[in-house]
Formats: sequence, C-alpha cells, structure tokens
Amino acid sequence: MKLKFTKPGKKAARTRADFAKLPRHVAIIMDGNGRWAKKHKLNVAMGHRKGTETLREVIRHTDDLGIEALSIYAFSTENWKRSPEEVGALMQLILDFFASEIDELDAKNVRILILGDKLGLPEKQRDVLVEAETRTCRNTGLKLNICLNYGGRAEIVRAAQELALLVQAGQMRVEDITEEAVACHLYTKGQPDVDLMIRTSGEMRLSNFLLYQCAYAEFLFPKVLWPDFTVADYDDALEAYGGRERRFGKRL
Repeated sequence: MKLKFTKPGKKAARTRADFAKLPRHVAIIMDGNGRWAKKHKLNVAMGHRKGTETLREVIRHTDDLGIEALSIYAFSTENWKRSPEEVGALMQLILDFFASEIDELDAKNVRILILGDKLGLPEKQRDVLVEAETRTCRNTGLKLNICLNYGGRAEIVRAAQELALLVQAGQMRVEDITEEAVACHLYTKGQPDVDLMIRTSGEMRLSNFLLYQCAYAEFLFPKVLWPDFTVADYDDALEAYGGRERRFGKRL
C-alpha cells in the first residue's frame, strides 16, 4: 500500500547549479515516523512505510545533485528495545525497500554500503543486504550508507579492537594509531567526514549516530516530521549549509 500526502504548492527540485556550495557527505536521522502515524491516526508501521517514500525521493535528489555520500540512520542498536510489532515492521521494510529499489539504484550507479552489525540481523534480511552490497560494489556513483543495527560507540570500539589486534600481532606500533588509522577502521573507510547532519522532527541530539564522522559537521534540525520532509525542505537545508562558515578551529 502506498500513501500519498503531498504538500500544496510543491516546489520544483533545484539543480546543482542553483547552489553556491554543496556538502560532499550528508547524514540524516529520519525522525518522526511514529508521531506522523499518530497524527494521522495510523499504526506506526504505516508511518515507517510513508517515511520510506520520503527516503526514496531524497536518495534520488541526492544522486541528481552529485553529492558524494549519503548516510541514513535506518535502525540503531537501541531500536531493538521497541515493541516486537514495530521491530517486525521495520525488518519487513528492509525486504520491501530492496525488492522495489535495488534495480533503480544499481542502474543509477549507486553503491550501497551497510554500516552496522549485519550478523545481529535476521538471516533473511542479512542475505538481502549482503546481496545489495555485492551487486553494487563496483558502482562509482553516490555512496549510500544505510546504518542498520548501528551504534556510533560500537563502531569506535570495533575500530579500537581491530587496531589493538594489529599492534598485538606486531603489524603496527602504538604510535602509529593516528586519526587517519582510526578512520581506516571505521565503516566509512575512504569516505569524507560528514559535512551536514540533518535530524527531522525538531529533536536536537545525535542518538549515537556517526559520532566520529560528525566531529566537524554542520547540524540542522528542521521541525518537520520525516514523512512530511520534501525535496524542497531538503534543498532548503542544503542552501542553509551553503551559507555556513566552516572554520575547523581556525579564525577567518
């Protein structure tokens, strides 16, 4: 079932030429699906499903703009604490999303990377994710990072453990553990750090999302709920980013 809730007076999507500056890496916490469902007197599963429609449009527009990487927070390590019904709906959405989108994503040269502990996911979902990564591994366009069973602290711990094993094996020295070395053991190895982090629904926290990669990110917290977040809203966020002065600790 597809839901259609479009805003009146919908603006045309902007092109790359409309922006003075665009981020290389955008990260999005897609917040507000449950509140959207409650507002429309629907069960929470329908809120997540409507949120998937929003995600589809945002991915397409990100690709059209030529942005290098897009990271989306789809399911955190803490989300297992939600009701079995909601967790089940989210697991089903993983299957539905890839069944409906993988052909287009692959055709558009999008590379899919799953960030998080895939082994902690159900076997059917894990197989679908591995297949999507394998199918698109040679694609050279937009890097679509889908964070599933993901936690930022767990990612940093994982990197530290890998580096410790290398030191233990005599393959590197303690003094060789630099910021660059740590970055090479993160899920986002080889990608730029996050330039712009967007969290919808007005909540203002990171919720354990890409903690290392967001060290110098610009943050935006639009109040709109994720299912109502339009391409025009996204363009507004990108335009706001373009107006920021990024100092990285320096004085301009």
